[in-house]
Amino acid sequence: MSPAKENSERPVDTGDENASDEKRRTARRLAAWRSVERTLARGPHVPTIGEHWARLTEVAGTVADLSGDVDLYGDGVVAELEAKVAGLLGKEAAAFFPTGTMAQQVALRCWAGRTGNSTVALHPLGHPEVHEREALTTVSGLRTVHPTTEPRQITAAEVHGLDEPFGTLMLELPLRDAGYVLPTWEELEEVCEAARAREAVIHFDGARLWECTTRFGRPLHEIADLADSVYVSFYKSLGGLSGAALAGPQSFVDEARAWRHRYGGQVFHQYPQAIAALAGLEHELPRLPDYVAHARVVATALREGLADAGIPWARVHPEEPHTHQFRVLLPYDAEVLTEAALTQAEETKVQLFGRWWPTSQVPGCAVTEVTVAAAGLEWSPDDVRAAVADFVRRLP
Repeated sequence: MSPAKENSERPVDTGDENASDEKRRTARRLAAWRSVERTLARGPHVPTIGEHWARLTEVAGTVADLSGDVDLYGDGVVAELEAKVAGLLGKEAAAFFPTGTMAQQVALRCWAGRTGNSTVALHPLGHPEVHEREALTTVSGLRTVHPTTEPRQITAAEVHGLDEPFGTLMLELPLRDAGYVLPTWEELEEVCEAARAREAVIHFDGARLWECTTRFGRPLHEIADLADSVYVSFYKSLGGLSGAALAGPQSFVDEARAWRHRYGGQVFHQYPQAIAALAGLEHELPRLPDYVAHARVVATALREGLADAGIPWARVHPEEPHTHQFRVLLPYDAEVLTEAALTQAEETKVQLFGRWWPTSQVPGCAVTEVTVAAAGLEWSPDDVRAAVADFVRRLP
């Protein structure tokens, strides 16, 4: 298991003893994280149903006319959300999807039909290859090729060097399973130019595109302008309930809506998801640059704290985070590190880390992901270093 499992805290119930043990561990983790007084970010799985509902009720009136009619199959507040996203991304139109997996399959399927080439070039650590149970090939009948296997963004030279034609280049920005890494703006432009030279269209997996503006130094619409289509998520960075949007040319989005219906995504009511997404765009999106800036402060303090504590080897990756999320690797067993993080939360009411996972990228080490959001802005470098020292004292 890796952090790439979307940080799910609900194990699959197989009915066996191992599943029961995992349920007990999950219950302990949630109890610990709900009790903490200080954390860098409060995960979306931590609040109770009542807390989620209260938050949605609190913000709903700030982004929607609650005296209006509920949506029916995508009109009303859902259409308002689509128009807002299209405007933010500088695209002609956008369509709401219940999941990002569906949105990306539809996008790549549409482009395959339009280009006449069903081959998609993407990174093997990209979301469709790691987290979607081979949906692109099994459900959509597409084929994938990998310009590189290195845990970093694809380069222009690698796109030029692919030895077979491809219809679409898909870029995940940031590339989560490589450590939330981004190219530089110049590198991104070069990669897109290389794809155009290969007569391919470009699709951005922008589930977390919202937080990329700091590194690129460009507004969202300028970033999205490099791609023919863009997918964005409403819960990964914005704190929404669920859902995604696919943006691009009007004719492309019209076709995507038809495939959305065929894939079972024509949902009767979606106003809770749409309102939560609009609230995220209104209240959370403007704060993301502050989160990114402070993530760099936290990462530096973490690195200093681990060095001061005498850990023989540790890595914060990237050293200067590209977004408000990054990874930490330590030379310990994942269960040992998770237990230390849990006891720290239980005994001090301070949560520095969440779960840890083994990683094949660095044998003998475990990895965790760190997110810095609103709660993390209260942490000074001294707070981080003190929490690191307390965490390390709990290691064998």
